[in-house]
Amino acid sequence: MSATVLVAYGTTNGSTARIAETVAGVLRTRGLTAEARPAPSVADVEAYDAVIVGGALYVGRWHRHARRFVRRHRRALAARPVWFFSSGPLDASAAERDIPPVPGVRRARDRLGAAGHVTFGGCLEEGAQGWPARMILRDGRGGDFRDFPAIEEWAARVAGELTTARAAS
Repeated sequence: MSATVLVAYGTTNGSTARIAETVAGVLRTRGLTAEARPAPSVADVEAYDAVIVGGALYVGRWHRHARRFVRRHRRALAARPVWFFSSGPLDASAAERDIPPVPGVRRARDRLGAAGHVTFGGCLEEGAQGWPARMILRDGRGGDFRDFPAIEEWAARVAGELTTARAAS
């Protein structure tokens, strides 16, 4: 029987959703049952054996939907394997080095005993919502810095950890 994994995410303009869908897709190719869902749409996590929570970064904070999801489900999350990812740097820094979690994500990771965290590059393109996004784009600092091979590699590692843990139990 394969593990059932939820990939919950907080996003404003859809970039983090695409990362979450990629992660869920890799998990499925590795024999796991996985679904990516917007964090506000998840009422309960009890049906899942493991949870991955992702959030876009805005001014040094995780997306509010990711923060609220972790707060709302903290007891259930503490009882299962959990991983976090962040998306956001609008430059190549995430591909060049490991970027530690922002303080709020680090605290949540430590409180829950999350198995890990990774920061992926972000994406901000024309048509993005919100005044800050429009100002960033106006200043020419937008673009797509997501590294899908790195995202797929990370998701494959998570799948391997879950598969190994299930086989051992």
